[in-house]
Amino acid sequence: MDDDIANESDYPDESAKKADSIKSIFYALFANLAIALAKLGAAITTGSGSMLAESVHSFADCCNQLLLLLGLNRAKQPPSPDHPLGFGKSIYFWSFIVALMLFSMGGLFSVYEGVHKLSETEPLRSPLIAIGVLAFSVVAEGLSLMGCIREVNKERYGRSFWRWFQETRRSELLVIFGEDLAALLGLSFALLAVSMTMITGNVIYDAIGSIGIGVLLIVIAFLLGVEIKKLIIGQSVEPRRLKEMREFLAGEDTIAEIFNLVTLQLGDDVMVAIKARMHPLGSETDLIKAVNAIENRLKEKFPEVLWSFFEPDISD
Repeated sequence: MDDDIANESDYPDESAKKADSIKSIFYALFANLAIALAKLGAAITTGSGSMLAESVHSFADCCNQLLLLLGLNRAKQPPSPDHPLGFGKSIYFWSFIVALMLFSMGGLFSVYEGVHKLSETEPLRSPLIAIGVLAFSVVAEGLSLMGCIREVNKERYGRSFWRWFQETRRSELLVIFGEDLAALLGLSFALLAVSMTMITGNVIYDAIGSIGIGVLLIVIAFLLGVEIKKLIIGQSVEPRRLKEMREFLAGEDTIAEIFNLVTLQLGDDVMVAIKARMHPLGSETDLIKAVNAIENRLKEKFPEVLWSFFEPDISD
């Protein structure tokens, strides 16, 4: 499939997309809570810095998923006089808070714990327990990531994961994907670090593993923050969707020329502003009817469009 063009039937129903996001968040929440408790127990038993860093990371993920649920709930509020375009963008704010928590509670704490462990010489206690918990966690996080990838694939339309990461307007799915990826890679680092510590008897590997996990979380949190910042400032719809809107308007018989098409993504909703030259229609009433008909057809074709503003003009 072409990267920029998708058939209308390829678009999942908007309510289904939202339900899938909530289901994914709840699954990740319960999985992370179970994993966090297991990691914490293993960290206390073994004295592993990598395990402690991983347990803090998992507890932070639980808080993050609760914040995403809060953001999705706030985004459903109806428009008000102070917020005439609604509260859809509130999910971007909470997603940004999640990125900050991933950076601070996950990344910085892991680096701190690793640096602290560099000065310690006490060997790990019962490392096989830590390895068992980490192996279980890798499987659980792998399944969680696979579920997230299934949701991502519904809206990738042939794009690479990196391009989707840069172009998607669904911040909650972006955060879940980033969290799951960070968790799986972090667990792999921790498993390698604990295994090397057990084999060599040198606890420096455990400390290096903790620092590596922290650096990984900081990098992913930074990338998430950059993308979510764009949404908070205000982004158009995805380039692929914008191209489809232009093609739709260009195919309208009553439109002679499109001067400008401005879109703004507001969570699940979209605002569209159109400036165009119309073909002569005979009367002012006919012009108004033509504009109303175009807006109605636009909303039928693109159900995410909640607000549309059409300005007929003779020049740009």
